[in-house]
Amino acid sequence: MPEGFYSSPFWASYLETQRSKLPVLPEVDDGLSGCVVRFLGCNPGSMQLQGTNTYLVGTGSTRILIDTGEGAPQWALNVTRYLEDHGISISHVLVTHWHKDHTGGIADLLAHDPNMTVYKHKPDPGQRAIVNGQTFQTQGATLRAVLTPGHTVDHTCFLLEEENALFTGDNVLGHGYSVADDLESYTASLRLMASLKCACGYPGHGNVISNLPQTLAKYIAQRVSREKQIYAVLARQASSSSSSASRNVSSASSVWGTDHSGDQRDDKDGNNIDRVQGLSTADIGGLIYGEVSKDSAMFDSAVGPLLNQVLYMLLERGQVSSRLVGPDNTRHWFATVQPL
Repeated sequence: MPEGFYSSPFWASYLETQRSKLPVLPEVDDGLSGCVVRFLGCNPGSMQLQGTNTYLVGTGSTRILIDTGEGAPQWALNVTRYLEDHGISISHVLVTHWHKDHTGGIADLLAHDPNMTVYKHKPDPGQRAIVNGQTFQTQGATLRAVLTPGHTVDHTCFLLEEENALFTGDNVLGHGYSVADDLESYTASLRLMASLKCACGYPGHGNVISNLPQTLAKYIAQRVSREKQIYAVLARQASSSSSSASRNVSSASSVWGTDHSGDQRDDKDGNNIDRVQGLSTADIGGLIYGEVSKDSAMFDSAVGPLLNQVLYMLLERGQVSSRLVGPDNTRHWFATVQPL
């Protein structure tokens, strides 16, 4: 799966330390419930935790599989051996999203039984599309698709009606927090998932989530808290700039642009440009995280990218604006609402 800045040395070390603290999960676990068997993808890693979870759902001789791991031979052996030992076949393969660690085992499944039908929102050639609300049934299990973009554009959860449980894919994990391609869509999807009021969750990575409403509440609160924290810093800066346009500001919070009076100012090199108050991403990091963000390597690999992801989301909402300033074209941010 794409890891972006999470592949940096800082994050690689941090995530590996976190993974070492995780509980051990069996490669095959048929004790989760009366109709769910979990197969680990046999691909443990800093982003995959104990490995990708794949689930065999139902109680009869024909069942549904959710996700396929990333193609580890041991995973394919575990699944096919279980099917043969229990006289089970797979009718539907449902894929939560396109990441390789969830789709890599499809070829092995089709080699075992070419009659399986693979479903995915935004399907690849040879696959069938999943639409929101679509249901998939087998003996002992009814699964309803819930489109939940954010982690990826095609991300889909599946509600198991018989258990009031949700297969959460990578939107919500069994340990820690997930990441998102699109924070705005992701937060909306978390709220949608919470509105389903499912009691427990079967995540794409990690152990079963025994209290899904509580976990979703924590995820939503974490996202909202970060947004408010970043916006509050910019709003305070805007308020300070408005109350005293002539105030001397520190180098950590001054930029060149248009001030509230529209006056023109010269920069230190004599260039006549507008003046506006704002903060760079580094300024924001310093005000929120203090000394931690002053380590340039940590800022570039960890703090900065996280802040920028939220800032660009706020930009899309119209809550903040930005401009490139100075000879190095550093992007500075400022709140666009009237300061308090």
